[in-house]
Amino acid sequence: MPIRRAVLLLAAALLGCGRDPGTPGEEPEDRPPPDMLAGGDISFLPTIEQHGGTYRDTAGARDLPRLLADHGWDAVRLRLWHTPTDAHSGLPEVLALARRTSAAGLQLLLDIHYSDTWADPGQQTKPTAWTSLPFDVLTDSVYRYTRDVVGALKDQGTLPTMVQLGNEIRPGMLWPDGRVDGSYNQPAQWDRLVTLLHAARRGVLEAAGAQPPLLMIHLDHGGDNLLGRYFFDELKARGLEYDVIGVSYYPKWHGTLGQLGANLADLSARYARDVYVVETAYPWTLDWKDGTANSMGTSADLLPAYPATPQGQADFLRSLRLVLGNVPGGRGKGVFYWAPEWLAIPGVHSSWENATLFDFDGKALPALDTLAGGH
Repeated sequence: MPIRRAVLLLAAALLGCGRDPGTPGEEPEDRPPPDMLAGGDISFLPTIEQHGGTYRDTAGARDLPRLLADHGWDAVRLRLWHTPTDAHSGLPEVLALARRTSAAGLQLLLDIHYSDTWADPGQQTKPTAWTSLPFDVLTDSVYRYTRDVVGALKDQGTLPTMVQLGNEIRPGMLWPDGRVDGSYNQPAQWDRLVTLLHAARRGVLEAAGAQPPLLMIHLDHGGDNLLGRYFFDELKARGLEYDVIGVSYYPKWHGTLGQLGANLADLSARYARDVYVVETAYPWTLDWKDGTANSMGTSADLLPAYPATPQGQADFLRSLRLVLGNVPGGRGKGVFYWAPEWLAIPGVHSSWENATLFDFDGKALPALDTLAGGH
């Protein structure tokens, strides 16, 4: 293990020796990016609309999916929770929102959390209905649940184009059965995680039929190549089949644009997979509208070259697209913005109000167009 880590550290150092777009005065190589997906996770939309929130551009108030499509977006991402306490992000809501987004001509990335609530590196809690299941029964439940939700989307004519098998699963999923971080970082636990992922994969493929969605494995820490290599090496050793790699990239937590670019270049080549930044965001202001503390609320959360202004936000996304465009072999395939619609309005608190793609009054910001390649 020490020798392997030393080799990985050397590789990371070599990968990181290029230009760093997060340094003031330096930008990614000015190569036009390929035609890539532009999208975002708009799962808060039903909540915002229920409390009277609206979105507008120069044409006035608009249906959000149609507004996004008219501004060049290609896709949306929707999170799915198993049995949420308030019905938000449950299957009925996802089905309804999938119909709306499909009617606007947008593709769907389905983000299955395999939890009743948020699944992320800090928590991967099993659905309450699965809490006491033996592992073989849990595995079968993952397969049947995945098959059923993808089948429900297919039956209404909104089959996803991509499906995430879990959300930010660096520490595993469905804890403790599929947990692989800390003291759980053991071969038997990795075997269990891959068994669960195999079951999820089988469910998607069986439900989808002749034109299956792309299957995505999604990690956080988009700028950490050592982490990415370690995780995907474990999957490769166990023969897991999947199609694409997704990473989260928030500069506050995940390093510089240069580190992101080096990691994506290495992962795409090492595992022969296309790569996506499937979560990102950047503040357009450091001001507040409501009393909820913002997740990215101080100047320390910024990259030096990109101030917290509408133009700084747009410039960040332009540089991020160039990073994807510079992944060798055209393997950088898309950027999805997280919670561009999460406004702070009466009845809805938001810790993301200053990192949306709409101002405090719901008017589209310049970065909404930049994400889709506009200027």
